[in-house]
Amino acid sequence: MSPTHSPNRRQFLTYGLGGIVAVGAIGTATVGSITSASGGNDLRSSLTIIAPAAAGGGWDTVAREMQQAQRANGIVNNTQVVNIPGAGGTIALGNMEILAGKANNLMVGGTGQLAATIQYDSATTYADVNPLAVLVEEYDVIAVAANSPYKNLKDLMSAWAEEPGKVPWTGGGSFDQLVVADMALKAGLSPKDMIYVSSDGGGESTQALLNGTAAAAASGYPDTIDQVESGRLRALAIVAKEPVPGVDIPTTVEQGYQVTLANWRLVVAPGGITEDEKSELETIVQETIHTPQWRDAIERFYWNENVITGADLSRFLDEEKKRIQGLYKELGL
Repeated sequence: MSPTHSPNRRQFLTYGLGGIVAVGAIGTATVGSITSASGGNDLRSSLTIIAPAAAGGGWDTVAREMQQAQRANGIVNNTQVVNIPGAGGTIALGNMEILAGKANNLMVGGTGQLAATIQYDSATTYADVNPLAVLVEEYDVIAVAANSPYKNLKDLMSAWAEEPGKVPWTGGGSFDQLVVADMALKAGLSPKDMIYVSSDGGGESTQALLNGTAAAAASGYPDTIDQVESGRLRALAIVAKEPVPGVDIPTTVEQGYQVTLANWRLVVAPGGITEDEKSELETIVQETIHTPQWRDAIERFYWNENVITGADLSRFLDEEKKRIQGLYKELGL
């Protein structure tokens, strides 16, 4: 698979307590304006999609691609996207409570947001809203500099297990850190002993590898593939259960490491809506993801389609929550 352009990079935001309070205030004001403008629940007339992060990140991209697909195909007369950043998506999730019963609102979320609810012990979780569907997932790539002594994943993992302090890792944020923590466990290490330097997206991760600050990186495929194809980085593995069509990188599982955490994206509705409203929103989502515009987005952003709904979705979210809780416990967080 050769890229046609460089997609927007995922952005991971870390806040201190003061930052959470400040962003929370902004988020509440934004939701207040949404509440005032929402009016009735004519779902085909007006719909707001909330991206729980700043413009340009992965969640924002999903929201805006849904918006474009709905506009182009007349699925909803007027779809707007509103960004409510803060605390890994938990500010937006908390503000969904203000929108309880207002069915003409959706929010994009995913692995990072679920992780943040655990990390920050969020008062609002996915149990308080109506998850409708997981739509797509994005895979991390394990990469090193092109001149690295580690020629394959086994070389890297063996050296890491032998001397953890001499194999520092980098990545774009909380999701990438969880992937590295799982890699540590599979290498027989305690994640508490790993050295992980968080960076602001794929560009900083690449620089850390090239200047020797980090020996290895876990980063999203869209953030990494250009650097691999340019010859600056060497991809050792893609973190996926099965080989990815069009991607000539061996999986972690193929190489004997059961590390499969994916950066999935889902869409949720507020709590307090009727079953008929929930059913109509599910129909709108299904119509959206079957449009040519959405199919094009899947290709442009290197997403893997993995639609999960209904009872399967409930089971999936429960399993992912337990999985991430276990990784945070290993990290001592």
